[in-house]
Amino acid sequence: MEGAGVKRILFILAILLIPPAAHAQGLPTITFGIGEASSPGEVSTALQILVVLTILSIAPAILLMTTAFTRIVVVLSFVRQAMGTQQMPPNQVIIGLSLFLTFFIMAPVFNQMNDTALQPYLAKKISQEQALKRALAPMREFMYRQTDEKDLALLVNIAGIDQPQDLTDVPTVALIPSFMLSELKRAFQIGFLIYVPFLVIDMVVASVLMAMGMMMLPPPIISLPFKLLLFVLVDGWGLVVGSLVQSFH
Repeated sequence: MEGAGVKRILFILAILLIPPAAHAQGLPTITFGIGEASSPGEVSTALQILVVLTILSIAPAILLMTTAFTRIVVVLSFVRQAMGTQQMPPNQVIIGLSLFLTFFIMAPVFNQMNDTALQPYLAKKISQEQALKRALAPMREFMYRQTDEKDLALLVNIAGIDQPQDLTDVPTVALIPSFMLSELKRAFQIGFLIYVPFLVIDMVVASVLMAMGMMMLPPPIISLPFKLLLFVLVDGWGLVVGSLVQSFH
């Protein structure tokens, strides 16, 4: 009890002594406040900072909506469910692998955005509006190549937009959901193909157990080692990842 009291007193003294010590050593501080702007430029700068913070807060959603992440993470989740390994690989591994594969697939698009938009803007050769337009063009082209015409026509009809003739006529607000619908459809198609061989193994194991009279033994317990063996022998992860990467070309 005495030791706990001494520690508590030392903690309180440390809290009281930190501010004077920090002031004496000249440590930097950060303050936030609201005041009147002296010029329109200050208001514009504050609004730009607010917009940047808002974009950073929704950056994960932008990554999900406009890149290859959706298809990859759905297919890898299908692989885990088809094998019946419950939480193996863990969600962190699935999401991490999906992110790195997304960066690998999107590297040419990101490099083009950097060369045509970011670097000229940092060199003060183009304005902010021009940089945004140049950065959006490669991303729109990538999404347009991966979008099914039926999904795009569906969103265009719902929005009541005139039939577009080329990519420039397609609004971004219709292109992004069309791209996501196409990604989900392709991911489920690949997932169906992944499920078929594992389903065959489950049916064979269930038939064998029924023929042997082992009605109370769950077939997934017996079929799991055979599914893992099959997946390892055919280099399943290599086939899945290779097929995913090739599906974007």
